Amino acid sequence: MQLTKLVMAADCEAWLNANPVEADDLSDSYQSGNEENALVSRADDEINGNWVPAPVGTVHEARLKAKAKRRLRKNSSRDSGRGDSLSENGEASRSAVPPASPKGKVLDRRSRLGKGRGLPKKGGAGGKGVWGTPGEVYDVEEVDVRDPNYDEDQENCVYETVVLPLDEDNFTRTVTPIVQEYFEHGDSDEVAELLGELNLGSMRSDVPLLAVSLALEAKASQRELTSLLLSRLCGRVLSRSDIEASFRKLLKELPDLVLDTPTAPQLVGQFIARAVADQILSKSYIDGYKGSVDCEHARAALDRAAVLLKMSKESGLKIDNLWGLGGGQRPVNQLINEVNLLLKEYVLSGDTAEAERCLRELEVPHFHHEFVYEAIVMVLESKGDTTLQAILKLLKSLFDSSVITLDQMRRGYERVYMDIAEINIDVPCAYSLLEHFVDKSFSAAVIDKKLRDLCPCRGRKRFVSEGDGGLLKLETY
Repeated sequence: MQLTKLVMAADCEAWLNANPVEADDLSDSYQSGNEENALVSRADDEINGNWVPAPVGTVHEARLKAKAKRRLRKNSSRDSGRGDSLSENGEASRSAVPPASPKGKVLDRRSRLGKGRGLPKKGGAGGKGVWGTPGEVYDVEEVDVRDPNYDEDQENCVYETVVLPLDEDNFTRTVTPIVQEYFEHGDSDEVAELLGELNLGSMRSDVPLLAVSLALEAKASQRELTSLLLSRLCGRVLSRSDIEASFRKLLKELPDLVLDTPTAPQLVGQFIARAVADQILSKSYIDGYKGSVDCEHARAALDRAAVLLKMSKESGLKIDNLWGLGGGQRPVNQLINEVNLLLKEYVLSGDTAEAERCLRELEVPHFHHEFVYEAIVMVLESKGDTTLQAILKLLKSLFDSSVITLDQMRRGYERVYMDIAEINIDVPCAYSLLEHFVDKSFSAAVIDKKLRDLCPCRGRKRFVSEGDGGLLKLETY
């Protein structure tokens, strides 16, 4: 049995040497049935005149296994694009798929180690190079407007920013700083522009309510600015119905406003009268409340407004200037008259605190040098020690409380020094009185030594004793 197998193997080897395998048999393509039959027919050969069958099954199975291994290597993900195949002529030829370029290797998301399931890293999301490289230019598809599928509405589409309406808390935090800044700069156009950028929504009627509530605790000049602001906003940001709804809310909240501002009913009445005069409230607005108001504060406000409007018709009261002009908006002559009136009232009453309050309400800190000037001139014209002591006490109090600054105090004294020659025409003893008052001011620490030394003194001629030979001597007093 073993001898028979050795004889068969030797016969197969001899037959393979005599009939070499063609290159076509080594290719990866499947063989047709005729090729297999020819191969089998060539396997059966005659050896020494006897027909000995070749081990067809063994050779055929070996070839099939070799081909299957080569196919697995070629189809693997690691060797794809790099495999070589044999052409029909037996020459090695490069596959149709070019080898992967370095760039392709970089952008390949598969693992380099041959591990894993062969899927892209991170599932294809994220990683370097996913969104392209910096500076890389992408082609933009051009749209042909002649295309019947092109939608013209896409070209005319306009995108706008949607601003959410303000709620009560955001409204107070946003609008309050705008109104407070307006009290400083007085530019109503800027306020209208800022409010126009906000989506006030249902809080639109609360703008006048907030402005008036802040003005109740402010100065007269700021109340005047508030009335001007309401008239400027009406028609641009607010409507007349918004103004009416706002004053309606204001009358309902008067019991709470009185707690902080006792004069709130009178002030609200003046705001209503001014709004009617500015034609942002209808003339019949006050008449609509007759017989329907239970709150005494609201009745007081409406009565105040009705009286002011009646006085404007009968006596010609100018409601347009109801709050007066504030600060530097007033003429200089008017400010001088008010300063003189303030000083006269102080000399009669001697109330330093009241004089300080009145000076603050003038709202002219840049004009306080005029107050110092008029006070010193009053001392020179009075020629009495009572007025001198009272004015010196007032200047000392105002200087210590910083109502009058050092610069304004200095400017007031310097103006008197410059005009003393003209003042001396009406007041012959002006030089001596001024020198005496300056010394008192220095002793009270109202002015410094440098300002005291600048005080002018008048020289005069007088005859010396008879032994001097009638010479004239210059002397100051």
